[in-house]
Amino acid sequence: MNFAKIKIVGAIAISALLVTACGGSQKRQNAIQISGSDSEVNMVQNLAEAYMKKSPEQSIAVTGGGSGTGIAALINQQTDIANSSRMMNKTEYQQARDQGVEPVAIPFAIDGLAVIINHELPITELTIDQISQIYKGSITNWSELGGPDLPITVYGRQSNSGTYVYFRDNVVKADYTNNMRNMNGTAQIVEAVRSDNSAIGYVGIGYIVDKEGKVADRLSVLNVAADADSPAYSPLNKENVASGLYPISRALYQFTNGMPEGRMLDFIRFELSPEGQQVVVNAGYYPLGQSYMDELKEMGIIE
Repeated sequence: MNFAKIKIVGAIAISALLVTACGGSQKRQNAIQISGSDSEVNMVQNLAEAYMKKSPEQSIAVTGGGSGTGIAALINQQTDIANSSRMMNKTEYQQARDQGVEPVAIPFAIDGLAVIINHELPITELTIDQISQIYKGSITNWSELGGPDLPITVYGRQSNSGTYVYFRDNVVKADYTNNMRNMNGTAQIVEAVRSDNSAIGYVGIGYIVDKEGKVADRLSVLNVAADADSPAYSPLNKENVASGLYPISRALYQFTNGMPEGRMLDFIRFELSPEGQQVVVNAGYYPLGQSYMDELKEMGIIE
């Protein structure tokens, strides 16, 4: 996706850190407020900590709650940066414009969205269609996929999650089954799948691997094929994700109100620097490729 073509550029309006009793606001001097995506929250906390070590005069607060929560906060001018694991939709863009907010989409990392199962299940790969059928409720037993005669327990996120929306729109391509267990956060999906020997779930890759790329205990990461005639690829391999061979790869975004300036721009440039991108890698995600960096230069985000 050419995000540069869909960005909306306008005058920056930094929302207030302190709200007065009458509902007005006081412009931030040093603090940056970041909220949104649960998939991104740990990584962005790590980025903020690394940046504040270099710039101790700068204060950055990072909270989660889901991409929808972060986007709503940006629209209502209650946050400076909205973390989002999906693009904003047309309704959100219109709501933002109605509030005098001009969102700009800034990618800063790549995620190989992982489909995980309990380690006791003898399944190693699935196609996109098979995953879709599980999450639609058409396939309900692991025996239908060559596994044991065991009902499939389906785990997913709640609807305010960008990952919930992305997975529904790009993998399931239909409404989720009513039997899906909607979890409040990615960490809850991880723990549920680890403790349930019939479980399947979807999570950002950074939640299940350590700095060395080792997968968390009692989990298996499925190889995924685009279709029945294609080979299956693992999101654990950086090249599979970077090249697009792994079929559930996505960019992770931050949204600002207008083009970022000042301290906000300095922090975003740190995230996109070699040092910042190494923090991304250490968090289990993948750095941006050259095509993204070229578009960020065209936008004026990086030099």
